[in-house]
Amino acid sequence: MSDNKHIDDVTGVETTGHEWDGIRELNNPLPRWWLWVWYASIVFSIGYWVLYPAWPYPGGYTKGLIGTTSRMEFIEDMKKAKALQAPYEQKLSQATLEQVRTDPELLEYAMAGGKSAFSVNCSQCHGSGAQGFKGFPNLNDDEWIWGGTLEDINFTITHGVRNETDDEAHSTDMPAFLQDEILTPSEIADVSEYVMSLSGTSTDAVSSKKGQVIFAEQCAACHQAAGEGSTDLGAPALNNTIWLYGGDKKTIMETVSNSRKGVMPAWGQKLNADVIKKLTIFIHSLGGGQ
Repeated sequence: MSDNKHIDDVTGVETTGHEWDGIRELNNPLPRWWLWVWYASIVFSIGYWVLYPAWPYPGGYTKGLIGTTSRMEFIEDMKKAKALQAPYEQKLSQATLEQVRTDPELLEYAMAGGKSAFSVNCSQCHGSGAQGFKGFPNLNDDEWIWGGTLEDINFTITHGVRNETDDEAHSTDMPAFLQDEILTPSEIADVSEYVMSLSGTSTDAVSSKKGQVIFAEQCAACHQAAGEGSTDLGAPALNNTIWLYGGDKKTIMETVSNSRKGVMPAWGQKLNADVIKKLTIFIHSLGGGQ
């Protein structure tokens, strides 16, 4: 390789002897500032190894001269944070939901905690912005399946929906009208057309008229005569364009035929009452709380 070294005609600098497709590498020295940074890094690393835990050995590791670790620093920071939070936590624990909502300082604290808890526990289904997805309700609007008051939201979070772990979970089910042989396919098509008419999207007046009779007989008991829904029964309003699974005819027919049985965990079995209180306050504040 050394035989390939020569003096570059343009710069007068000797090359390293490396060559790629006719391109030669100049043997320029490294910038002095770069070398000093490198030397300083070496000195710093040696000092770090001496001061902090660094080297493992059988049965342990070097403890460092200052006797501290990032874990210990984290634990101390957490203790300080909990000490600062303690007065707010005590006040939050003793306050009702309405008292939290109307206390600006406590509300700000609960909102921050609720937002954090939502990101960790709820965003996977409802979205990071609580916008929801197909089958998972949007929490930013004023449409609530089981009610949007503070108490309603708190109950729903605590006990969940149609889970098998909490006896108090919301459990009302919609019949599977085709599977259960309650309606025929043509009747399901007609009642679906009528459901679409409630939100102004129907395109078949004749089918809708037939569906109106079926709706009155089979659906109005839960969804109410005008399709306004019932939060007591968990029956969604059908007279608007807010849909949990979709508002096109094919999707509505699928829902009527086979029902939907969405499940929500009983968070009261995983989170303490104060965290659920924070979640309640946060969700209620998103724009649709009643």
